[in-house]
Amino acid sequence: MNTENHSILQHYIKLTEFLGRTLGPDYEIVLHSLEDKERSIIAISNNHVSGQELGAPLSGEILQIIADKSYHNYSYRTHYMGVSALGKKLRSSTLFIENTSDELIGLLTINFDDSKYTDLAKQLLGLCHPDTFVETNFRYDETYKEIPAGQGKSQSGEPGTGNPSVQPLSGETVPVSGGETVNEALSRIFREMDLNGKSLSQSQRLAVMERLERDGVFLLKGAVKDAALALGISQASVYRYLSKIRRE
Repeated sequence: MNTENHSILQHYIKLTEFLGRTLGPDYEIVLHSLEDKERSIIAISNNHVSGQELGAPLSGEILQIIADKSYHNYSYRTHYMGVSALGKKLRSSTLFIENTSDELIGLLTINFDDSKYTDLAKQLLGLCHPDTFVETNFRYDETYKEIPAGQGKSQSGEPGTGNPSVQPLSGETVPVSGGETVNEALSRIFREMDLNGKSLSQSQRLAVMERLERDGVFLLKGAVKDAALALGISQASVYRYLSKIRRE
């Protein structure tokens, strides 16, 4: 890592500790360096929130951002939902850290465990509207079950508006190893493409490989081995698929 990048991240290491002490035990502060994507966490406060440790890898969502360089369009993303390694739902926000050459060198993420407040809110609402009463008396017209395409609201609450520098991320599970990142990506791709991972044709495997490559999963050093293991093929086969994809 060059001197400038090291100096910038040193500042954020102090900020990670400061925010962890200031915000308290319900907030986890995680600092990622992109120097080694498979061991990217270089500082963490209150890691009991997600169960992550120093040296844990980048998540699949962040790998996609690196691969498509969409971080150039905004400085941070706020209030997206994730799932910790312990199975808890987290509310997360991520700041993208760039150097003076506009290169992405790290990420600062705040994970908030709001489960206790959610549980308390449910208990309070239950005092006013007991669950059994609602379940017994509620009815609705099923023709209104889905919102027609194009009629949803933007982040600002108004159709077709919103701040382009603040974008939500989809829910994801916080990985504790590179293998988990690959498996999470494959599970998502199988769902989206309606595939059975145990019986893929050659063309389907190629399509899966194209998605993994597009999503930046192969930026992880051990991704070829993990993908081969998950798909039941050899590492040589993975390299052949990648060679074909990159030629085209």
